[in-house]
Amino acid sequence: MEITYVYSKFRREFGRQGLFSDRAEAVMVDIQPNPRLMSNFVVKTPRDQASQACMDMSEHPRFESSNCGINHMEGAWPKDINPRDLEQTVRFKKKIEKEENYVNSLVHLGYVMDHCIRQNNTIDIYQEHFKEDEIEKVPEFPTAKTMSVFRDPNQVKRTITGLSWHPDGGRKLAAAYCSLDFQKSPPDMSFDSYIWDLEKPNYPEMALKPESPLVCLDYNPKDPHTLLGGSYGGQIGVFTFRTQVVPRSCGTPGGAILWWDVRKLSEPTERLVLDPSREGNLDQALGAISLEFEPTMPTKFMVGTEQGMVVSCNRKAKTPAEKIVCTYEGHHGPIYAIQRNPFFPKNFLTVGDWTARIWSEDIKESSIMWTKYQMSYLMDACWSPVRPSVFLTVKMEGVLDIWDLLFKQSEPTLSVKVSDKALYSLRIQDNGQVLACGSHSGEATLLHISSGLSTLQKNEKSLMAAMFERETKREKILEARQREIRLKERSRSEQSREDEAWREDGDEDPEQILAKVESDFYSMVEVEMRKRERERRAAALIWIRRRRQTR
Repeated sequence: MEITYVYSKFRREFGRQGLFSDRAEAVMVDIQPNPRLMSNFVVKTPRDQASQACMDMSEHPRFESSNCGINHMEGAWPKDINPRDLEQTVRFKKKIEKEENYVNSLVHLGYVMDHCIRQNNTIDIYQEHFKEDEIEKVPEFPTAKTMSVFRDPNQVKRTITGLSWHPDGGRKLAAAYCSLDFQKSPPDMSFDSYIWDLEKPNYPEMALKPESPLVCLDYNPKDPHTLLGGSYGGQIGVFTFRTQVVPRSCGTPGGAILWWDVRKLSEPTERLVLDPSREGNLDQALGAISLEFEPTMPTKFMVGTEQGMVVSCNRKAKTPAEKIVCTYEGHHGPIYAIQRNPFFPKNFLTVGDWTARIWSEDIKESSIMWTKYQMSYLMDACWSPVRPSVFLTVKMEGVLDIWDLLFKQSEPTLSVKVSDKALYSLRIQDNGQVLACGSHSGEATLLHISSGLSTLQKNEKSLMAAMFERETKREKILEARQREIRLKERSRSEQSREDEAWREDGDEDPEQILAKVESDFYSMVEVEMRKRERERRAAALIWIRRRRQTR
């Protein structure tokens, strides 16, 4: 092994060159001996000491090896037995099993094993005699941190109107881009929507090229290679990624719910007109703007309309009139988002105008819980998939609000200023930790929320169930009271109508009625005056009698 190593080095790497010159000697300091310090002088014993400031270094690792013998006394096969020969080993085992020492050893070991088994069954070896003190968990302050931002690659920036996470772990994010300004779209505006890879935020992984800008889109939860999108022109498109992106379009009228089969997109398989009067009149139909479908309830779905009404439908009803089960009214504007609680499907969340409302299927008159009126419109909302008490909303002022109903109901637990532009869309991953917000300027912002808002808390399900039940019961009592008040008002109005009808049907002259009332009044006054005169006379007689008795 070579113990030398040669390497080259440039002159400039040695630093500045030292320049030395000769000069005459000079005394810097002259210290004279001090006799007083002589007594303090101590002669030390000489000692050799070595030091090394540099670390040990070697070009190759050191490897040491040694040979040693082992005396194996038991457990091995004899020399004349080949361990790989199955027949020889079986014959040798049978020979050993017939020996007396082997039988005696088994009997002795049986007693020992029996004692160990009894002891094992008697003593709980998993019992903890000294429990460790539980460490109190300090509550984490709720936070939301920005992970990355996906920007529209086109020069004309468009609004992100829809988002959808890839069903396989959320590695990709699909975003729908569309300009919602009516008749203000520039002629060179792109119709493309994009699929982004979370690890490559600089440029989209794939582009979707529909015939009209997409307003909403969603992955097939059972087939991640298929994506469905709804366009601004009232069409739907099916995109497949196994071979190439193939858009398929089919027109849909407004005010109706249509069922489609992707294998046959020439015509819908079923149709439902959203007429609240249940007459099937398309002229009176409500405009659908949001749709909610829960896979665990395949026959039920809910529709949010432009008129602020929620329509609950049942697909398996026999007639079209029976398919519209009921309606819920409570918003002053379009309902942009509607979603059932993943833990309590009977309760659902809606967002419209300036509020977010939580409803119960049993209460149709009003919502059971709602937020206060905000200063700007709420555009989207969703429940947390891991916590039943947490939901999220986005507003037009670019703020993301995270609400925790168990913590406080009057105001959001966390408010984050995501963008200077309005936020139009919101989606959260299945793990409840990463969410995406789409803005008016075409930016999709990814945020990571803290574990306190994305981890199921102790007894959270039972507490939320009790809260929903309590609020539902309260609204039922208020609804019954309102129904009673309306019934009383209706009866009063009917009574007043009967009185008016009786007055209109009367044959007497008003002057005669007035004269009769006047005569009745004077007669009653005369009777009252006579009564008081009799009482006065009786009191005078009693006073005279008492006066005579005193004399």
